[in-house]
Amino acid sequence: MSEQEQKNGHLVIIGGHEDRKREMEILTRFVELAGGADANIVVITAASTIADEMWGIYDEAFGTLGVERRRHVQVTSRQDANSEEFVRLVDEATGIFMTGGDQKRLLALIGGSALDAAMHVALKVRGATIGGTSAGASAMSGHMLAQGRAEILPEKGSVSLGAGLGFLHRVVVDQHFSERQRLSRLLSVVAQNPYLQGIGIDEDTALVVDIGSGIEVLGQGAVTIVDGRTMITNVADIKDRDTPELIDVRLHLLPAGSSYRLPAPGSDPAKSLPLPLLDFLENVTKRNPIS
Repeated sequence: MSEQEQKNGHLVIIGGHEDRKREMEILTRFVELAGGADANIVVITAASTIADEMWGIYDEAFGTLGVERRRHVQVTSRQDANSEEFVRLVDEATGIFMTGGDQKRLLALIGGSALDAAMHVALKVRGATIGGTSAGASAMSGHMLAQGRAEILPEKGSVSLGAGLGFLHRVVVDQHFSERQRLSRLLSVVAQNPYLQGIGIDEDTALVVDIGSGIEVLGQGAVTIVDGRTMITNVADIKDRDTPELIDVRLHLLPAGSSYRLPAPGSDPAKSLPLPLLDFLENVTKRNPIS
């Protein structure tokens, strides 16, 4: 299929603890993007050790939102992630949702599998919507925050990265951001990896990425973006667990309700939005090759 024939998909990246009982603003948006009442949604619980409980929560929530076609993809082994049945379910889905749990477990089970490949085709060719909350959010980027402490100050060597699913590149996603005071953790990542932009997403908050078009922020909190590409730092010269000097680190705060679109071809981007944000927008919305 040529690039012209490919459909734009969406990512719904949720900071955890989204409302699943009342207004359900974020899950409602996920369902709308996946096709509304005609949506075919699969829930992947690979990150969780209480898969049946997690499936029950989202089965009820999506049922309340009017989704009749909803299936549980319960991956407990690499064999499951390569099974024809689960790949078929993802191939047929218009919405794919990854629950919370442990992102390292999620990647150990599905990273590089046939299921992983089917999700990339779903997003980048068929225009499906992929959502993830908490661990499912962290796993969406190519570089994934695998573990790390959230201390008062940034510390060299306090966090480690692993390979993520790669729906986004040149970013790293952290969740439960304001509630667990994780700015220092994200600064620690960016200090040692200035190639990456850090995205911190609050609870009951989602960054919605329209591939090739724009972003919006939903929910009750905000999305924090940390950009260290122009920073000056001594991180290469200090010892592990020391606090680095960080000068000229850029921080963007996008509260719920924020929405930005890429400028129309031929228009002046400087008149539509600040250039640093335009750079971020072009990065997270660009088409990436099917891996």
